[in-house]
Order: sequence, then structure tokens, then C-alpha cells
Amino acid sequence: MNWLAGIDIGGTKCAVSIGRQENGTVEICYKEKFPTPSDPHEAVAGLVGTLESMIKAHPEVQLEAVGISCGSPLDSKTGVILCPPNLPHWDHIDVVTPFEERFGVPAAVQNDANACALAEWLWGAGQGCDNMIFLTFGTGLGAGLILDGKLYSGTCDMAGEAGHIRLAEDGPEGYGKKGSFEGFCSGGGIARYAMQRVSQRMAEGKETAILQPGESLESITTARVGEAAASGDPLALEIWENTGKMLGKGLSVLIDLLNPQKIVIGSIFLRQEELLRRPMEEVIQKEALSYNAAVCQVVPAGLAESLGDYAALSVAGNLLRSRTNKTL
Repeated sequence: MNWLAGIDIGGTKCAVSIGRQENGTVEICYKEKFPTPSDPHEAVAGLVGTLESMIKAHPEVQLEAVGISCGSPLDSKTGVILCPPNLPHWDHIDVVTPFEERFGVPAAVQNDANACALAEWLWGAGQGCDNMIFLTFGTGLGAGLILDGKLYSGTCDMAGEAGHIRLAEDGPEGYGKKGSFEGFCSGGGIARYAMQRVSQRMAEGKETAILQPGESLESITTARVGEAAASGDPLALEIWENTGKMLGKGLSVLIDLLNPQKIVIGSIFLRQEELLRRPMEEVIQKEALSYNAAVCQVVPAGLAESLGDYAALSVAGNLLRSRTNKTL
């Protein structure tokens, strides 16, 4: 049994979790969260202090590792956060050393996509895989890569930026690029595409359940498109059909490039798999090499909507795993 701490640093809130790992599973035993302070040094001190208070309140906890999950860019080798877009004041902030010095255990930091990939690999749908891709498919589209039985983060921790791949010459914008994978397959991208299609629909004098009378186009969200599709709205169903096709197109590139056993997808895919799977699979069968497609399963995240709660803990779990393997 291993006691792990997970530190989740977000743009609006921070969370501290303590989990117990045993026999290939993990249980979150204690968790606290608070709004992210604007000053990064205050935030790190608050996270360290919160973890210290939680351990004092629960003396059975014998901490063995600390994992930290945060948006990129960051340097996982030095433990330094490099001013992510959602944390504009966190420029060259060392988040690893304070935990190692205070608790006397190893600590590590990974970007949130990598952390989610580790969680699915250690405890979710990717268990037992040597080669696995995790796709966030949430507000944006990022990937975490498990290759040859270990996390692959690239030369400067920027591997897996699948959302930047261009799938079409034009299309909804994502990751600063029109027609990108993120533009077609992310919450923001789907909403922008829906705004465009609804505007066209209105110009033709037709109605859609995506937009109620008196509402502005800016009120359209991906969730609203999902609700409209559930009611049978033709335009909403068409939007999801197109999203599924573009998802299949992007996955085909990853399947041929990395030849994974599994592609695990979170967030929107979890909620809309019924609408996305058929068009996605049809495109994969046409676009990907048959040998590669035959050995790759595309599945929803096994940890489902709780994935984010396990992500930071998995960074700690992987740290212990890698250190144990080095001593064997």
C-alpha cells in the first residue's frame, strides 16, 4: 500500500488530495480545495500548508510521493511552471522543491493531459497497455502519450499537442489555427462551428432547437448542441455527425503515426459517444492503415467524470513506479 498526495493547480481553483494505492487501484481518502490565489508564491505556500494540515489531521497517512498537475508549458525535469495561459503570473515558478523539502518525499509535476494519461494507464481504461494515447477532448484538445510502457513528454514537454494538427484548410478555430483538430473537436470549437451553422440556418428562415427565440448566437454552447441533438434536432445531429467524422480523421493520423493499442478519450466523448462513434469509426476504416486500425481500440475514459480527481495522484503513483523499476 502507498499513500500518495495529488496537487491540482488550476486557473480558478486548487485542490489537494490524499489517496491510497493498493493492488492496481487507488482510493481518494481526503480532499480539500480553495480558490487559486493571484500570487503564485502564496498559492504554493497554501498548497503545502493544506497538505501539511491534512496529514496532521490523519496520522495514519505515511506519505510516499507528491504528484502535481498543472497546465502547460512547464519543465517536468526541473519542476518549474512556465507561465501557462490560465496562470499568467506563474513565470518560472518551482512547484516541486517546496514539497520535497517540507515532506521529505519525491515530488514531480506534469501537464494536465499527461497526468490524465497516467491516471488512465495506471488505474483506468489503459491498464495493461504498452502503447496508449489519451485525448482530453474538453475545453481544448490535448494528448498524453504512453509509449513502450512509459510516459513520453518530448524534448521540451510539448509532445502530444494533437490539437494543433490541421485537418482542413478552413474550419472552426482552435489552438490559434483554423481547421485544426482542436477547432473541430473541442468544446470551444464545436460551439463556434454551431454558431456558424445556426447563423446560416437563420439566414434561410429556418429554426433550430440549438437557439431559442430571443437568444444571441454567443449563448450557444456544446452542451446546448448536445441537448438539441437529444431532442432530435436535425441541425444538431448534423453538427455531431461532422464532429465524429473529424474526430475519426484526427485519430487516423495518430493511429498510423504511433500504432497504439488504445486511444482513450475523455470529457465530450464520454457524454456523446453514441453520436460520435459511428461516423468516427467509418472514417478510421477509410483513412487509417488496416493493420494499425485492427489493433487499436478507441474507448471512453475508464475513470469517467472523476478522471481529473485522479490525475495529480497518478503523477505521484508513476513517480513511485519508475523509481521502483530502476532499483529492480
